[in-house]
Amino acid sequence: MKKIIFGLTTLCLVAFTSCKDKNAAEKIEETNVTAAAERDATASNFPVLEFEKTEHDFGEIEAKTPVETVFNYKNAGNAPLVITDIKSSCGCTVPQDWSREPLAPGETGKFTVKFNGSGANKVSKTITVTANTEKGSEVVKITAFVKPDPAKKS
Repeated sequence: MKKIIFGLTTLCLVAFTSCKDKNAAEKIEETNVTAAAERDATASNFPVLEFEKTEHDFGEIEAKTPVETVFNYKNAGNAPLVITDIKSSCGCTVPQDWSREPLAPGETGKFTVKFNGSGANKVSKTITVTANTEKGSEVVKITAFVKPDPAKKS
């Protein structure tokens, strides 16, 4: 038991006395502080994904009738916008044709959403746009009133 206490005491003495070369403030280099300040200033500059419209209503459509719309957007932020993915809430809605290239501040882009007309009555689908914005994603929506398929009447 004495050996364990002696060993721990020796270890503590070595640990407490070995770090007395310089204090932490003397180890900081001014160039690193300047670089960190610049990095932090630009890190708060995010692109802003701004849509011309966030919802599109197709109105009344016949069942199984494919329709499509275009969502236009703009980078209203101070950094390049990169859209990494666009997904819909179901397989009946397909987003496509968006640029995977960075969009500079002030520039515009667009993507197409195709809906195959499945469902019945009031149908609402969401499309999630994943991008390097502060929130990380934005949501747009399509709606339609799908009339019953006349071929399915009994």
